[in-house]
Amino acid sequence: MPSKDWKKEVNMDLANITKIQGNKGKKKRIGRGGGSGKGFHTVGRGNKGQKARRGRGIPIGFEGGQVPLYKKLPKIRGFKQSGSKPVIINIGDLNKLASGDTVDVAKLVHMGIVAKEARYLGVKVLSKGTLKKQLTFTGVGFSKSAKNKILKANGKI
Repeated sequence: MPSKDWKKEVNMDLANITKIQGNKGKKKRIGRGGGSGKGFHTVGRGNKGQKARRGRGIPIGFEGGQVPLYKKLPKIRGFKQSGSKPVIINIGDLNKLASGDTVDVAKLVHMGIVAKEARYLGVKVLSKGTLKKQLTFTGVGFSKSAKNKILKANGKI
C-alpha cells in the first residue's frame, strides 16, 4: 500500500512524462496490396467520380460548375486605411493627471491613458465626465462641449 505522500514519491509533473511504447502505430500504406489494409481497386476513395481520380482535388470555393459565390459578390476596390481616426478619450479620464500639468499626446501615452498608436493618429477629447483639475492642453483636439468644460475649470487651450 502506498504511503500518504505518494505524490512526492512519484514526482508527477509534465517534465517527467514518458512516451508509451507501441502507442502510435505505423502509417497505413495505401494501395500496396490486399494485405496492407487499404489495397486493391478503389484504395479507400469510394467508387468513381472526381474525388476518386488522380491529380488535383476540387479547388476551394468550387461549386460544381455553378458560378461561385465569390464571383457573384460585388467587387470591393481600393483599400480602407485602418486606424485613420484619432484616438478618443473622455474628459473624465484626465483627472488622473496632476493639477497644473501640460497635457499633450506624449504625456498621455506615458501615463497609459491612451495607446502608443495615438502618437501618429492624434488624440481627441470628448466631454463625457467632469474635469476637476486645471490643465493646459497642447496638440490635442476637442469637441465643442469639451472645450467649454476645460475653460470652466480654468484650463488653457
